[in-house]
Amino acid sequence: MKEKFIELLRSTNREGIENLINFLEKTDFYTAPASTKFHNSFEGGLLAHSLNVYTALKQLVGDKWSEDTIIIVSLLHDLCKINTYKVEYRNKKDETGTWVKEPFYMVDDLMPLGHGEKSVMLISEFIKLTKEELYAIRWHMGGFEPKENHNYVSKAYEKYELAVFAHMADIMATYILEEK
Repeated sequence: MKEKFIELLRSTNREGIENLINFLEKTDFYTAPASTKFHNSFEGGLLAHSLNVYTALKQLVGDKWSEDTIIIVSLLHDLCKINTYKVEYRNKKDETGTWVKEPFYMVDDLMPLGHGEKSVMLISEFIKLTKEELYAIRWHMGGFEPKENHNYVSKAYEKYELAVFAHMADIMATYILEEK
């Protein structure tokens, strides 16, 4: 999966893409979960989720946008999750009634800048995003944004159709393509 991910990013030939790829190597992107418990909450879940969003976005939009845009939006939309999860342990009884330590993921965000906005900021340190890519990544959470942001989500979706499709692809990947 990692090789496919890197190959797709490189295929964009975006100025700075190699620096972004090198940056990702220094993070936990390839081993991080996609969430603590909601979807792909396993080692490598974030990488798998990003590739699933790519598959879903391609399916939804076909060739309506450039392949580069589809790759950038789908593969990098959750960059905000790098170096965010850590493993903790809790006591739980096993099937024999013996107490055992069970690992679980918890959020320990050392860079609390939000979700989509944090992804945009991190990506922008390495490559230039088009306005449409920026909005699609920033608002990919759609209705899962805090309610005070819902007006902004609606305005963004009215202006940038790709943002709507990015949200739909994220939902498709989470609830249809990924095992529960």
